Order: sequence, then C-alpha cells, then structure tokens
Amino acid sequence: MRIQIDPHTLERAIERGASENEIKDVLISGFDIPAKRNRRGKAKAYRYNQKRLNTSFEQKRIEVIYTIEGDRIITVTVYVYYGSWEETR
Repeated sequence: MRIQIDPHTLERAIERGASENEIKDVLISGFDIPAKRNRRGKAKAYRYNQKRLNTSFEQKRIEVIYTIEGDRIITVTVYVYYGSWEETR
C-alpha cells in the first residue's frame, strides 16, 4: 500500500518532534492502537535520550492515526509523547 502523508499532518508532526521517515516507519512496523471514527492507529516507541522543552526524555512514542482509501494509507494526525515505554526500536 502507498503511504500518503497529508501536508498539514506532516507540519504538525514536525512541530511535535516526529519526522516523515518516522511516520512511515510507524505505519510499516508499528503496533495497532485503538482509534475513533472508523479510523485506524499505529504506534511505536523510539530511543530518544535528548532534551525537549528543557526536560530530558529517554524515549518518544509516536502514534499515527490514519484511514485507508483504496490502495492508500492516508494520515489524519500524528501524536508524539515523551517518557519511557517498554517497547522500543
């Protein structure tokens, strides 16, 4: 399936700390999470070990909400959380 990242989704994702490559990686190798309104979701945690907004974080978890239309995965939004989770890349 082709991945289509909506430009607005990408803009917000970058502001939140996720890259285009990470979004694609989550969609390809992330695990399923619940989503509302007939949408789907996938998530994945990554090692981070950096500061964000003057606070150090061990990991970041990226969640991608998307729809499937024909042969395309179309992103709706991307959430980025900072903290510590067991599942990592």
